[in-house]
Amino acid sequence: MARQTIMKLMGLALLAAAGQALAQQPAATLNSRLTGDLTPTHDPVIIREGDSYHVFSTGHGQRLIETRTSKDLVHWTAGDPVFTALPGWATKAIPGSNGMWAPDISFVNGRYRLYYSVSTFGSNRSAIGLATSPTLDPKAKNYGWRDEGLVVLSTSTDDFNAIDPNFIVDREGRHWLALGSFWTGIKLFALDPKTGKPKDPKAKPHAIARRPAPTGGPAPVEAPFIVDHGGYYWLMASYDYCCKGVNSTYYTVIGRSRAITGPYLGKDGSSMMQGGGTIFLRADLQEQQRWRGPGHAGWLHDRDGTDYVVYHAYDKQANGAPTLRIAPVRWGADGWPVAEY
Repeated sequence: MARQTIMKLMGLALLAAAGQALAQQPAATLNSRLTGDLTPTHDPVIIREGDSYHVFSTGHGQRLIETRTSKDLVHWTAGDPVFTALPGWATKAIPGSNGMWAPDISFVNGRYRLYYSVSTFGSNRSAIGLATSPTLDPKAKNYGWRDEGLVVLSTSTDDFNAIDPNFIVDREGRHWLALGSFWTGIKLFALDPKTGKPKDPKAKPHAIARRPAPTGGPAPVEAPFIVDHGGYYWLMASYDYCCKGVNSTYYTVIGRSRAITGPYLGKDGSSMMQGGGTIFLRADLQEQQRWRGPGHAGWLHDRDGTDYVVYHAYDKQANGAPTLRIAPVRWGADGWPVAEY
């Protein structure tokens, strides 16, 4: 009898230990459940049309602007690229370019607006273009992208780089385009709501984020995305270097402002015009070492009220492949967003 009691107690102890171990395991995140065509993904943005989610990202090879769709945010299927050749205006404006980078997607006045970048690495001879379509569904009869031409051009005489566009309508109904990479940082252009192009082509843009260069080299800032929430405008930007696989040092910071033109400040009051802000997305801990360089973030406010951040990161377990990542965002008691990634 004593032996049976001991064995029973041992069994209960083992069950309790197993239950405790299970309880200590972290809950599965959305990122851990993503499956399908997740690579290669650089610079993603996300939008929902009907019951389908659509991700657009930087093109690879002759696939100019990649497309992916999902019904549940988990299973992703690659589609045809938006373009397979640069528009004629782009090849003339940016000699030597053969790609489209860093798109932005929005729905305005009955049509989807796809802003995109055309450039060559290391140069600020760059351009933002615009294409529009009445629908994102390739099976729809009225589907088709119409190129609307040049939006913003930068050259070596400018102090900014016209790539990485992000469109937003402010609470007064004014239309804006944030853009920028390296040089003197992130700029904000006022747009004509009818055309989606600069309201005054000669007007100087607002400067909203920069990183003063330290001695011995640049301090990269790029990939702006502005979100309107809780009486504030929230500016996300990526710091340091992307595009180096597992050696990428990219990370994402966020700051907020009552006015869309800034100043954008981090939780500690640091100014994004001085390289400040609050870290929002960072690489895995050194002891994990899998997901490196998370950045170039986009945003989705879904119909059920849930917010999501979409971004890319480099997977050390897949030779540094740039991979689609999506995380729900909760708003903390202090009013600041926390990505559950």
